[in-house]
Amino acid sequence: MKKAIYLIICAVIFSSFHVENDWKPLLDKKLTNWEIYQSYRLKPGYKGEMPKDENGVDIQPIGYNKNVANVFTVTEEKGEPVLRISGEIYGCVFTRQDFKNYHLKLKMKWGTKKWDPRLNEPMDSGILYNSQGECGVDYWRAWMLSQEFQIMEHSLGDFWSIANSCVTVKATPVAGTGSLKYDRNAKAVSIGSGTGNPGYCQAGGDYENPMGEWNTVELICFGDKSISIVNGKVVMALSGLGYNDNGVTKPLTHGKIQLQSEAAEVYYKEIQIRNLDAMPEEFAGYF
Repeated sequence: MKKAIYLIICAVIFSSFHVENDWKPLLDKKLTNWEIYQSYRLKPGYKGEMPKDENGVDIQPIGYNKNVANVFTVTEEKGEPVLRISGEIYGCVFTRQDFKNYHLKLKMKWGTKKWDPRLNEPMDSGILYNSQGECGVDYWRAWMLSQEFQIMEHSLGDFWSIANSCVTVKATPVAGTGSLKYDRNAKAVSIGSGTGNPGYCQAGGDYENPMGEWNTVELICFGDKSISIVNGKVVMALSGLGYNDNGVTKPLTHGKIQLQSEAAEVYYKEIQIRNLDAMPEEFAGYF
């Protein structure tokens, strides 16, 4: 009997060790797993047009892997790497690797600095996933075609369609705003490019920790579905992850991960990812 109990305990310990180590860290001191894209220092009044100089000539974006003004830096906290994104220039860091069917987990907190054109707006950043193609194809000329898990003050987990992406979400109208809010019990609606509806949906709740504290955010993607989690609470469930290609909706179910620089100082740490072979059972009922 003692031997049987010993073997059971060993099996449990091994199983726990395996699960814990199933996670792959994505952040190190040298940003080994990431590349950089920077577009512009955007000015108040920007409305999606190509920035021009005083002579009316188009200004070209800064481009890839130049890190002007040290927008992206890695510091340490208790020996662990922490990514600081100053927000001064619009752009992103994006993974070198393409991911499909995964669970992404990380922590974020706000800094104190804000920049034009959002000096009077909530602090903003975002996790862009299933990212494909070149950077700079969106309204802000800074990011790839993708879906967005929004990171914004009191709006952690909102959804935005980036470029010509689209999704289906269960949502209800927000009175007097023209916006939608995620509601697990509502009817499904398609939003984003090619659907006839705006590409935005509010998170199902505000579970952000007080300013200056770390928040744990998680993204689960499997097939054409995704789950967004903030501090342990599901705030968004999306299906039909896709994009509009000349009037035809096509799947957008894999790609790189981008972390936005969007006019606010933000910190990220403990960025890790693991593969999935199925949508976890506890989330199946959200679709």
